[in-house]
This record gives sequence, structure tokens and C-alpha cells, in this order.
Amino acid sequence: MENLLSKEEMNAIINGDHGNVFSVLGIHKDKGSKEVFIRVYEPRSNSIEIIKKDGTSLGLMSKLDERGFYQINLGAVENFEYFLRIENDQGHKFDQADIYSFPATIGDIDVYLLAEGNHLEMYKKLGAHVMEINGVKGVAFAVWAPNAKRVSVIGNFNNWDGRVNVMRKHPTCGVWDIFIPGIGEGEIYKFEVKTQENYILTKSDPVGFWSEVRPKTASVVYDLNHYIWDDNNWMQHREETCTFDKPMSIYEVHMGSWRRKGKDGKEFLTYREMADYLVPYVSNMGFTHVEFLPLAEHPLDCSWGYQVIGMFAPTSRFGTPDDLRYMIDKFHQAGIAVIMDWVPAHFPKDAHGLIEFDGTHLYEHADPRKGEHLDWGTKIYNYGRTEVCNFLCASALYWLKEYHIDGLRVDAVASMLYLDYSRKNGEWIPNVYGGNENIEAIAFLRKMNELVYSQCKGANTCAEESTAWPMVSRPTSMGGLGFGYKWNMGWMNDTLRYISHEPIHRKYHHGMLTFGLLYAFNENFILPISHDEVVHGKGSMLSKMPGDEWQKFANLRAYYGFMFTHPGKKLLFQGCEFGQDWEWNSEESLRWHLLEYPMYKGMQNCVRDLNLMYKGNPAFYEIDFDYRGFEWIEHSNADDSIISYIRKGYHPSDYMIVVCNFTPVVRQGHKIGVNEKCKFQEIFNSDDKNYWGSGVKNEGLLEAHDGEWNCKPYNLEITVPPLSTIVLKPIR
Repeated sequence: MENLLSKEEMNAIINGDHGNVFSVLGIHKDKGSKEVFIRVYEPRSNSIEIIKKDGTSLGLMSKLDERGFYQINLGAVENFEYFLRIENDQGHKFDQADIYSFPATIGDIDVYLLAEGNHLEMYKKLGAHVMEINGVKGVAFAVWAPNAKRVSVIGNFNNWDGRVNVMRKHPTCGVWDIFIPGIGEGEIYKFEVKTQENYILTKSDPVGFWSEVRPKTASVVYDLNHYIWDDNNWMQHREETCTFDKPMSIYEVHMGSWRRKGKDGKEFLTYREMADYLVPYVSNMGFTHVEFLPLAEHPLDCSWGYQVIGMFAPTSRFGTPDDLRYMIDKFHQAGIAVIMDWVPAHFPKDAHGLIEFDGTHLYEHADPRKGEHLDWGTKIYNYGRTEVCNFLCASALYWLKEYHIDGLRVDAVASMLYLDYSRKNGEWIPNVYGGNENIEAIAFLRKMNELVYSQCKGANTCAEESTAWPMVSRPTSMGGLGFGYKWNMGWMNDTLRYISHEPIHRKYHHGMLTFGLLYAFNENFILPISHDEVVHGKGSMLSKMPGDEWQKFANLRAYYGFMFTHPGKKLLFQGCEFGQDWEWNSEESLRWHLLEYPMYKGMQNCVRDLNLMYKGNPAFYEIDFDYRGFEWIEHSNADDSIISYIRKGYHPSDYMIVVCNFTPVVRQGHKIGVNEKCKFQEIFNSDDKNYWGSGVKNEGLLEAHDGEWNCKPYNLEITVPPLSTIVLKPIR
């Protein structure tokens, strides 16, 4: 039998060193020959027989090497369909399609777009996809690893042997692909990467849709085409609910600790169980949105999801991808929008992740002065590489399109914008202009935002950005970053410092309360009382409040009243709505038993009523990001620690008056200026007895009188309860 295959080439395949196995294995004609050969490498096998599709045997293959290399010469024939009848080293026989007889699953257009770094639906080509080719069912795998010497798919189906299912390389884009017949959904797998230095790396799929439950690290084949959504009405009308003049009250949730189950209280609720408990809770509390800390796969529980290993995989801690879809679906059916924290700022160094994926710094910068997050012990994406930006943009679109997520809150934006973020002199590299701005990251964020708003109608993005970087939430056409919203960290820090002072000292810090209105309309702000404020020794929101037990609760209720009536959208972290007494512990459930006590139940009632009042009165949300929606009445009464202001809606007659008293003194006969001579009614009072307050209130209708006050033409005499926020509505 003629054999045009050299011993060296055969050894290269057996040893897993061959860079182009598709040129050798499978059915084809060798160069310069008219004869057709079939070659197979199948370790741990005794014999292989070639069987035509009609069942006719073409004979046993010759075993050229005892390590499992086979060949058969079929003479001058045309290509035909066949399969292999294999007897393994245990004497068991089974039929199997020849993996190397299938065509590439990555087409020319995909190759071009991937090479260009502009394949926005790359997740439909890369990763693992259940499909059928030529009537044969199997899984198509593809992965980007341009600098690898060899890439293989490994799993139980090939005894985790990287020499068996070696992939085909597309040199133009650096993507490797292969179709493996006979396997399907639920199969666990990894990619084995042989570097140019002959090191062997085993990697999870960067575009995998699901993974094993940690601490296991393999990817799992998952078909995303099963789930049937029941949120059509929501998706069709979503665009109407996400405009800036609509209410936005966000309940921030950490999936692993909102509520737990089991005898020891350590067992996670699943996505479906969370749907049963969390959806009605959020709805009953009056929140309009729920925001989840990252739900993408991450190896370390105590990272809270912020060190992501799978940018396309919902964490398997709580169930399957379709289970997550079910939960989101239920929120939408209840009229609640879903936001997810998304982390394109960095990734962990776990060996099975993206770090040095193909033996080179593929996703990250090689220079640690640009590629290392020193504070977090993580790697920074190389935003200057088009393929990496495409990977991240595709991830953002993936969650919005495939999971119907309504918004992405982008974590740690400040760390992306500044090259010297948390770095000393000599630890960072200036940009080409000598500045500290990360030009590549800026370009990425702008592109990502443009794509989200152009391709996912009704979705929004929000930046967690803590510096004075200008125009974060302004369109890219104006020179902004293109985010819809920005967290107002300055307001949060100032007001929390203010409220933590003893009431007797607050008059010396009055500016902390009012300073935020100097810049409140520079961005589209969200006022965040987030998880970051109740961890790492900062204590719970309740513990920040001064005074005895009654005063602590009163202070917190008054503060929430101030927050919910202040310009800007709202965000409150789980547990803060009922005044959890201990700071948040991500490893245990919230302390729900506290609701058996009147002070905690009162706090929960207060937040619920604040949400209902907020949503029910357009003056509190229609003009959040423009000075025309706000007017001071009294901002300089530091001695009494009282402020009052007007919130305005679109219609001139639609306004609310807010009065805050941050001392424990009842202010009888307190005058405030008003613009209209009419009657007013108190519609909210944080000192209400239903909230565990003292019950001081303004009964009935209050009538404005002639006489200028606070530079307003009329005045209103009211009683201001101790440590309270009250809201007055004009009655005509």
C-alpha cells in the first residue's frame, strides 16, 4: 500500500504537535496522488472498520502505529459518506462518525468579521453549539487562540486526551473549530491549548454558556434555543418605561444572600425559587427595578461575582441558564425591570480562565503597569485590541438579547478611565499624549454604549464612576461616554457623613446636605445606597445613625425621605429597606426575623410607602436631571438643621413641597414660603406611628397666607416632627 505520510508527520499527530491535523486525518487526496486515503487517530483502540452509509463494509483499516494511528487506501474514488466501527481496547464495539470528515463550522464571513474584531454576535459562532451536519447530530466548538501551537477539545467523550479531537485553525482570524458528532447538551468540556513553548494549558470556554458548579471548572454544553419567553408585552413596551422622565427605584440584590434555605441556612435558593420569593417581594415593596450583583460565572463566592470567569455564562450556583431566564421572565410579567452588574474592567488570574489564554497575553496587557489591578489581584483587559473589545461588546449585547436584561450597571468605570488609577508614580504608563486617560478604554466604553442603545431598544447602561470625569452620562455625539446614568457617589458620601453626626453637631456640617444640588444636574444621576456602604467594617445603615434606638430609626427614615424626594433616581441595597442591624454578610441570609419587631417592620413600611408616593407623583421623577424640576425654599437654616424645597413635574401646577428636620426637636409654627395661595395636605410623614415614629403630624388641610417668606409671595405655617421628612401636596 502506498503511503505518502511521513513518520515524522504521524508522530506529530500522535504526540499532539501537528498544527494542521485536518490536512492529514479524515478523507482526502494527498498532494500529487489520485488515490483517496482515510486516516484516523484513535488511541486505546484495537481496530477500526470503514462502513459506508448503506452499511457496506470497505474493510479494516491498517494500523500504522500501535498507539492508534490507522490508514486505508480506497483507490481513485469520489468522496462519500461513511462512519467508523471502532473496537476499543476493552473489546467493545461502537459506531462513530469520522470527526475529520466534517466541514468547518466557521464560514468565510465569520472569519472576516472575527479577524476584523467586529463580530457582534460572535457568541453564535464561538463556544459550543448543538447542531446537525449532514444528518449527524453533535456539537460544534470554536475558540479564539491565535498564538497556540495546537488547540483540542477535551472531555469525558475522549478521556480528556488532547491528542484526539484536535481543532482546525483559521489563520486569518486565529479561531480554531471542530464538529464532534455523537455528543450533545450537558457534555462537560474544556479546551486544551498547547503553546508555542510546548506547555499544556487547560482552559474553560471564554464564550461558554454554562459551567460546572464551583469548585469544578469545566464548561457545559448548553442549548439556548429551548426557552419560550412570556414577556412579549414587556419587551414591546419597555422603551416607554426607561425614559428619563419615568420613576426608577432600584432594589439591589445579591443572589447568594438575600434569602437562604436548609437546616443550617447555608443553601442557596435557585433562580426559580428566587422568582417565587423575590418577584412578589419587590413588587409589594413598590420598587420599579431590581439590580443583581454580577450573575456571570465566577470562581470565588466572596468576590460577590465581581471577578468574572465566564462573560457569557450565568453562574451555575443557582441553576441553569433557562432557570435564570425564567426568573427574569417573571419579573417582566410583574412589570419590574431587571438590571445586572457587568464587569468589563478586569478578570481573575485563575488558571482555567482568560489569563495567558493561548500562552501569550491574549486578553490582557503584557506590561503589568497597564495589565495588573494591584488592589484586586486581577488582570486588566487590553482595550486596544479589537478582538478583545469585540469580545466585551458581544458579551454586553448577549445579556441584553439572550436574557432580556433591561440594563447593565458597569462596574469600576473609574479604574478603566485612568491609567494611574490607584497607582503610584512609576507604576503606570502615560498615554501617547502624556496624560493619564486610558484612550483605548474610553473608545471601548463609547462603542459599547452606542451598540447597546442602537441595538437593544429600551435597554440602558449605568456607570459606577466615582470621579469628576465629565459627561459620563452624555451622548457620545456630544463627547460624552454615552452611559444613560451615573451613580452619584459624591451625594452618597456627603450625606452619609452628615447624617452620621450627632444632631447637635449637624449645623456645623450643613453644607454636606446641600452641596449636592450644585452639581445634581451635571449628569443623569442615580442616588446609590449600595452594598458598598454596608460592608468592610462600615456597619449597617442603621448603625451609622447616632442616638438611642428610637433616634437611630427616626434618623434613617428621615434620611430615606430626603433621598426619595431629592433629584435623581434611587437605589437601595437589600436589607437596608427594613434597617438590618448588622452589616451585610454575603455568606448568610438577611436577618428576616427582625421584621417581627415593630421598629424594623415600621422601617419597611416607610420604604414601601416612599416607593408608592414616589411612583404616584410625577413631580418626584419627571424632571430629575434639570434644574427646572427643583427649587429651594430654605437651604441655609443650619442652626435648626432644617431644609425645604419644591419638586416639580412637567405641568406648572404639579409640584410637591418637602421639609426635612434633622434634629430631635419638634418645630411648632415653623414657616415656609410657598408660591401659591392654596391649601396643602401632608401626604407623607416619616414620623408616622405606622413607621414606629412619634406620631407628630399636620392634621387636615393647611392654608397658605399672604406675606412674603423665604423669597416666596406666600407663607405656610406647619409643625415639623422631630428627625423627619414630610411631604406636602397642594390641594385646590
